[in-house]
Amino acid sequence: MFSKFLTTALRRTVPKPCHGTRRLRPFSTAAAAVGEPYEEDTTGITMKGVKISGRPLYLDMQATSPMDPRVLDAMLPYHISRYGNPHSRTHYYGWESDQAVEAARAQVATLVKASPKEIIFTSGATESNNISVKGVLHFYKDKKRHVITTQTEHKCVLDSCRHLQQEGFDVTYLPVESDGLVDLEKLRAAIRPDTGLVSVMMVNNEIGVIQPMEEIGKICKEFNVPFHTDAAQALGKIPIDVEKMNISLMSLSGHKIYGPKGVGALYMRRRPRIRVEPQMNGGGQERGIRSGTVPTPLVVGFGAACELAMKEMEYDEQRIKALQERLLNGIRSKIDGVVINGSVERRYAGNLNLSFAYVEGESLLMGLKEVAVSSGSACTSASLEPSYVLRALGVEEDMAHTSIRYGIGRFTTEQEIDRAVDLTVKQVEKLREMSPLYEMVKEGIDIKSIQWAQH
Repeated sequence: MFSKFLTTALRRTVPKPCHGTRRLRPFSTAAAAVGEPYEEDTTGITMKGVKISGRPLYLDMQATSPMDPRVLDAMLPYHISRYGNPHSRTHYYGWESDQAVEAARAQVATLVKASPKEIIFTSGATESNNISVKGVLHFYKDKKRHVITTQTEHKCVLDSCRHLQQEGFDVTYLPVESDGLVDLEKLRAAIRPDTGLVSVMMVNNEIGVIQPMEEIGKICKEFNVPFHTDAAQALGKIPIDVEKMNISLMSLSGHKIYGPKGVGALYMRRRPRIRVEPQMNGGGQERGIRSGTVPTPLVVGFGAACELAMKEMEYDEQRIKALQERLLNGIRSKIDGVVINGSVERRYAGNLNLSFAYVEGESLLMGLKEVAVSSGSACTSASLEPSYVLRALGVEEDMAHTSIRYGIGRFTTEQEIDRAVDLTVKQVEKLREMSPLYEMVKEGIDIKSIQWAQH
């Protein structure tokens, strides 16, 4: 394969490490260690002031996924030899790039059961969400002044809605149930004659719950309201049918399905046609919706990732489900007070969001430096507020602070899951030994009944 020849050539040109350091062996199958911006000595790795024993295993697939080597193979020729601008209509280089872009467009469309003419390439799901939410309301602003979304949407959807509010539009932020799912009757009751868009995320990025898309689509069709969904976390993970779900607009991302970063897509329904106001002006590429040169290598990679997902979705789902059960059962068999955040029945198996009672969340994350995971709380930022998604579910603040999101993917191994279980259990037990609250609970004291005195 082309990538193998390139890798061999690069290895010949890379200088061997000096005697003071040794070459790092990848600790995780989901990570390739090439040119890391740190040095490793015989005692471990130091980066950003944190020292760990080796390269962490990767369980943060909702943040990003490693690129599938087969995707890289598809992309490389368009980086090196087939580098024409796909919008150059006068020579072969442009023609072959344009052909590759259109082939990728068809690959993306096939995965969601759409027409290739309904796929607009963008820089990612954030841009697609902005075009959808702001673009639709701006286009229909004379008649439509109201948007409905949920309290658990991705930040780019919520911020786009707040931007519309500043412009004088009305926004309804629907609450969700304790399992993270939308109450369909509340959605129905919130629709007004001037409602211009309903936006509901298909699979939540923090807790992995799958919203009832077909039912929401039916309600939107009944009231003739356009339906937008952020499907960045759903694409390639669960079956998507834009016709059955009655989706008008859908945001997609490349790097969540083992494709390249910096590319995404927007599905825009043609019948009945949905119109948007472009958020970027320029040469009128992508049917005038998204001006700018389409990055052929990234688009080709996105298309290849979609084709692989189409072929391997069922196998990946079964394997990831088994790994999720291994992780959950492994942790629960050794420690108590473990709570799953979000619906257990309606969730994507690769996202497991757990809260650990009587543990301080920031300390838990700091102790898990050998596992690349995310927390539901914003404990790595200046704010120590817990996750707004978990708070919307009604999760108590102390439990919201202790949440950890484990992301399992195509390249995760059983050995990595077992290692994650061991490290998590060890750290939770260590923190609980230092927790006076845990001691009181073991003695049978009801902590919630205690009235704490102020000093």
